[in-house]
Amino acid sequence: MSFSASVLTLYPEMFPGALGLSLAGRALEAGTWSLETIQIRDFATDRHRTVDDTPAGGGAGMVMRADVLTKAIDYASPEGDARPRLLMSPRGKPLTQARVRELAAGPGAVILCGRFEGVDQRVIDARELEEVSIGDFILSGGEPAALVLLDAVVRLLPGVMGNAMSGEEESFENGLLEHPHYTRPQEFEGRDIPEVLISGNHKKIAAWRRAESERLTAERRPDLLAAAQPLAK
Repeated sequence: MSFSASVLTLYPEMFPGALGLSLAGRALEAGTWSLETIQIRDFATDRHRTVDDTPAGGGAGMVMRADVLTKAIDYASPEGDARPRLLMSPRGKPLTQARVRELAAGPGAVILCGRFEGVDQRVIDARELEEVSIGDFILSGGEPAALVLLDAVVRLLPGVMGNAMSGEEESFENGLLEHPHYTRPQEFEGRDIPEVLISGNHKKIAAWRRAESERLTAERRPDLLAAAQPLAK
């Protein structure tokens, strides 16, 4: 079973974008995953194909209409579709590597890309949308966030990474930031590769990498340390 993504957007031309290149692009071409883009305006009923209106209660900007969006969602995700329905939103739960792994293990995702001031809350409630954020900042729309989410998920699908071990020591996989990496040349501008990494002692190398991960995490993301997984003996 391949991973199937349906993206609801006002800008379908933004896809596949970077997802058509490198690992994700090769996997898309191979059928490891599929991508469907759905133009939200196709579900508007007026001749201007209007998808937004002024916010109830007043205020700046426009809000995406409930009637148009529910038609688009129901088309993309009819009854019986097991895929989660996601809304890319700055007020959503932060996307984590654990959630990415859960999505990669599933049948796919239906992703709604918000625009303007946001989406009518009745759509979120009625269609049980899971709001997802990729960071504490604001984008012009949900499309770049959807591309980020899909890139994170697709690389974890079976066979996408040439070496499955590549993902096991990355940042967030064990609750820590990733340790530093080195390669040839052994000496570069007066800086040497740490001796332990060329010692051949795998136990010492593992301990050094763990210690470096903990050091970097303490410096940059101390909030992650409490939940970090212990080093295997």
